[in-house]
Amino acid sequence: MTGLRVDHKALFESMPVPRFLIEARDGGHYHVLEINRRGLEYFNRKEESILGLAVFEFMDSENARHFEQAFEVCIKQKVPVSIHALPSFPGGIRVYGFWINPLLDMTGNVVLLDVMAQPDSSDDSVLQRERDDAISLLTSIFDASNVGIVVTDHNRRIVRVNDGFVRSFGWGREQIVGEDFVVLISPDEQQIATYNHERYLKSSTRSSGEMKLIKKDGSIANTLYTTATLELSQRRKFQVTTIMDITMRKQMELSLRVAKDQADAANHAKSAFLANMSHELRTPLNAIIGFSEIMMTGTFGHLNIPKYQEYMGDIHSSACHLLEIINEVLDMSKIEAGRVELDEHHVNLEETILSVERMMASRAFSGNIVIQSVVEPNLPLLVGDQRLIRQVLINLVSNSVKFCKAGGLITIAAGLKQDGDLELRVKDTGVGMPRDKISQALEPFGQIHETAHAVGEVTGTGLGLPLAKAMVELHGGQLHLDSDIGKGTVVTIIFPSRRVLRDSV
Repeated sequence: MTGLRVDHKALFESMPVPRFLIEARDGGHYHVLEINRRGLEYFNRKEESILGLAVFEFMDSENARHFEQAFEVCIKQKVPVSIHALPSFPGGIRVYGFWINPLLDMTGNVVLLDVMAQPDSSDDSVLQRERDDAISLLTSIFDASNVGIVVTDHNRRIVRVNDGFVRSFGWGREQIVGEDFVVLISPDEQQIATYNHERYLKSSTRSSGEMKLIKKDGSIANTLYTTATLELSQRRKFQVTTIMDITMRKQMELSLRVAKDQADAANHAKSAFLANMSHELRTPLNAIIGFSEIMMTGTFGHLNIPKYQEYMGDIHSSACHLLEIINEVLDMSKIEAGRVELDEHHVNLEETILSVERMMASRAFSGNIVIQSVVEPNLPLLVGDQRLIRQVLINLVSNSVKFCKAGGLITIAAGLKQDGDLELRVKDTGVGMPRDKISQALEPFGQIHETAHAVGEVTGTGLGLPLAKAMVELHGGQLHLDSDIGKGTVVTIIFPSRRVLRDSV
């Protein structure tokens, strides 16, 4: 036997599995130096079309990267490594993986890599181990989950339930395992549940939805389910369904729906009340105002008692103030109910500003307050509801008059912005309001009492600014308020460019 000579080349060539030698070259590339017959079959190539080539030249990028990463580890660690099987190559030879062994020179440097395939196991033991691992992992999750889980087979029989399901719905395992799962479903949903189970199992699709489940005590639970198909060995299919009890959530949704319906009913009642108030209160108020004016002007004879004349003035002013409050409340109600439609025309904003200035002049004069307007020359017309735009200005200027001290100044300015929007601004030198109360001032009935007392006794509903804001927004515009204590208030209104008639002068 000592005289026996081993032909390493013949041994390499006769290996029953793919085997090849790899050389690492500059640039991080790995080239094939030798390959045996089974290796050529595995890659489905002739010897001349693979020898000397880098792996990326005859493999797809994913497989080449897979090999190269393993080569790098083997060279760096100088120890054998293994990689799992790759997707099938054209040759059709099946392998489980590859061993990569480093071949060292006398100095310990890696000179070649010996790559040999690991034969595929014909008894499917590897696949069985992987399935066992997957089932073990699934079992751990199954037992630990607080969410109810039910496993059914292709005959719809319940084969397993977890502790989470038992705790949530009260059924004992011995009561339901082996039973058709439809015994758990509310009778009105059993037919669709049966249909879905068969459909999901055949298509192996994952799905979710809601269903009504019968608890052990006979009560019905609203549940949210998610179902998926699990395929085990011998093509056995099982349906795994997770189930969460959402009965409390459903009850909350119902409560919210009932509360919304009640709120809508209350809102309708409020609208009906305001509609009645429009007739029942405004009609007598108009009569009071009209008769008091007749008595004040002495249409049918003068009142000879001065005190009565004073009382008539009080009656007239109080009735006018009350009518103004009622009108504001009604306007706000209509806007909130979405029942206000714009009566759109071409609005000359300069004329509108001047008319408001004239109307508020006497009130401002009595308080020793100056109102001035600064309107850009040739200001274009605006498409909008003139009555509402005029009311916006009246509300803003009226507020400024209320909160300006003697010697104060109110400026109404209007002009075009560079982006084509039209800007309207009302600025005063009044007492202002705290910055943290600005949002409150823009809410209905949101009066800022500290500001009012800073000037004196000021009455109103707190609807002036909210009404102005709502009326501007009906035009697609924006209203911004800037104010601070002792620094006055600036209200800026922006009307969008689409409402500006650019060709008008």
